[in-house]
Amino acid sequence: MKRITLILAVVFMMPAMQMSGQNRDKAKFKEYKPGYYQNFILKDVNAVREKQKPQKKSKHFEMDQSGLDLPNKVALYKDHTYWHFPTTSQGNTGTCWCFSTTSFFESEEYRLHGKKVKLSEMFTVYWEYVEKAKGYVASRGTSVFDEGSEANAVTRIMREYGAMPRSVYDGFKDDRKFYSHADMAKEMKTYLKSVKAANAWNEDEVTATIKSILNHYMGEPPASFEYEGKKYTPKSFLKDYLKLNPDDYVDVLSYMQQPFWKQVEYEVPDNWWHSKDYYNVPLKDFMDILNHAIESGYTMAIGGDVSEAGFSRETNVALIPDFDIPSAYINDEARQFRFSNHTTTDDHGMHMVGYMKDKEGKMWYLIKDSSSGSRNIDPKSPEFGYYFFSEDYVKLKMMDFMVHKDMLKKYLKKFK
Repeated sequence: MKRITLILAVVFMMPAMQMSGQNRDKAKFKEYKPGYYQNFILKDVNAVREKQKPQKKSKHFEMDQSGLDLPNKVALYKDHTYWHFPTTSQGNTGTCWCFSTTSFFESEEYRLHGKKVKLSEMFTVYWEYVEKAKGYVASRGTSVFDEGSEANAVTRIMREYGAMPRSVYDGFKDDRKFYSHADMAKEMKTYLKSVKAANAWNEDEVTATIKSILNHYMGEPPASFEYEGKKYTPKSFLKDYLKLNPDDYVDVLSYMQQPFWKQVEYEVPDNWWHSKDYYNVPLKDFMDILNHAIESGYTMAIGGDVSEAGFSRETNVALIPDFDIPSAYINDEARQFRFSNHTTTDDHGMHMVGYMKDKEGKMWYLIKDSSSGSRNIDPKSPEFGYYFFSEDYVKLKMMDFMVHKDMLKKYLKKFK
């Protein structure tokens, strides 16, 4: 009798279970169409290089965002958007880590000192390649040498080399409109492979050769320069003019593969120098710190995954569709699961510059971006170069962010 009652209960429950589990979000297969990267950046790259073969048409699976009420207008964020320069393209380079973090420091300069200074991304990139070459020699060819890096590489380069305005050094040659480092990176990597093959680990010779390649493609950064009528070195410009202290900035991380409430290594290839400076916190605290910062007038350099079905290059909106995971189920385990199986990867660095709340009280974030994906719209549009991230997307797919240490004050005692 008990068994029959149980069976009947399950049968009557099934419709309700099915109803509550129904997906509301839809998806579609969309044919690939050339966008800003192909129509603008590659045309500039190919002006001095043999024309690339046209890409084969393909389809990709993505969320169908048509008909949704999306907060993808910059004007919606105007009450809580913090000062930043207009978006700048990273071109055909893997330097999002530098563009996003440099933009962050420009906003910090304005927030702290009221100065609007466009900083040189390529000054940092130049010296980061030099440091990577030194690391390659020191590790006897086992460290990663590629275009990518992390936000805290910028603070590391600041400490060692300083900073300079973009008007002094922009890293452009040959009257290019867009950066392209593909040939430069290939030449440097080919050279380093020859060093490894010959077991020729002379750091001075290797760095001198790497610098000569960089100088050929980017030009050499000046050792001193004039700015607003005064002479500076990169170090004195950082200290005396910008008055920014790289030690005032922290990187906040959230993943389960390392202990929470410890400073740990972010175990991704772009952290090629194996920095263990990341403050690892549970997801709830990660979001509390992030939201407190953006609501308090602080911007952040953020990094994570931008290759999801809910990330649309048509609307520039990043959502988590319920056919992936319902909102209520996004937690530390769901986040770690995706990182461990490599469906969340360390794709891209961006600059969070504002926020708004929707009718349900959920946070949305205004994201300044340097990649071509945010530029597949009218260049005159206010939305050109911006993304719009839902709170769920940040919770599940953004792995870390850099912020001023003031935002971590009340948490620091947990790390002792």
